[in-house]
Amino acid sequence: MSRAGTGARDQVARLLALVPLLHSRRGLNLAEAATLLGTTPEQVRKDLKVLWMCGLPGGLTDDLIDVDMEAFEEEGAQGVIHVANADYLSRPVRLSATEATALVVALRAVRDSSPEETRAIVDTVIAKLEVAAASERSQVEVAPTPVEASPVRAAIQQALDAGAQLRLTYWVASRDEVGERVVDPLRLASVNGVDYLQAWCHRAEGTRIFRLDRTEQAEVLDAPVLMHPSDSEEPLSVALFTTSPDATTVTLRLAPEARWVPEYYPVDDVRHLPDGFLEVDLKVVDLSWLHQLVLRLAPHATVLGPAHVAATVQRSAMDTLSLYT
Repeated sequence: MSRAGTGARDQVARLLALVPLLHSRRGLNLAEAATLLGTTPEQVRKDLKVLWMCGLPGGLTDDLIDVDMEAFEEEGAQGVIHVANADYLSRPVRLSATEATALVVALRAVRDSSPEETRAIVDTVIAKLEVAAASERSQVEVAPTPVEASPVRAAIQQALDAGAQLRLTYWVASRDEVGERVVDPLRLASVNGVDYLQAWCHRAEGTRIFRLDRTEQAEVLDAPVLMHPSDSEEPLSVALFTTSPDATTVTLRLAPEARWVPEYYPVDDVRHLPDGFLEVDLKVVDLSWLHQLVLRLAPHATVLGPAHVAATVQRSAMDTLSLYT
């Protein structure tokens, strides 16, 4: 299977495969590793720069994986990759019985609220995870509880099943206004516990993301959809940053320790500053996500604008700090 993707998920998959590969094949050079991983030498070079900042909790010198960057910086694609202090990743990572059981519990809990076509996929994944957990016979039963869909979700699901257009009454948080949109529903998804509808918006003439908890009403129309799920190739994880009517453009100033952010999240613009600092513009839908990101990066990230977002994040940081004083 090719691992040529450049997103965070693909990069993690490559890194988890790369370290065991280097342990089993000493003297592997950059070009050979790229071929085996189905990507380019330049991408492997970027992956190794990320690996350089990974390791055990603590973040001290002896906790981090050591990569000899000079070897392939000087010799290019023929440079041999040397990795040290990563023995705990010498074999491919597998789920423990406890981890597999935890995933089974989570999947069973959400199964009944999933669309019919999704349940078959969930059942397949549960079956595979139960095999992984079988070594310790960890049996956890989650009593099925009827999940009553909200009127909004029920209407959206009805429109999806019928291939019909929807009229949404939607609150746009960033403008604090309620308006109507006629959309062709594409898919429902849940991200970090929040339900979203990805749809083709007739007014905007493009794909947009709508939060169900901000949708006051959803009316199924007689008109058939003009846009279908196969017409939209953009993953919801990317679309959340780029196509929501709630999106606010936020500017961050990043210290060298946080330069990895543009490689992991979709950004509109990157500006290089002296001393290795960056300014990045990115669209944010959920400010709580931004709060978590800035707290995670502290003290290496500063919100420059908009002013009200910077003030909100600063208050959130102070509230968090007060818990430890």
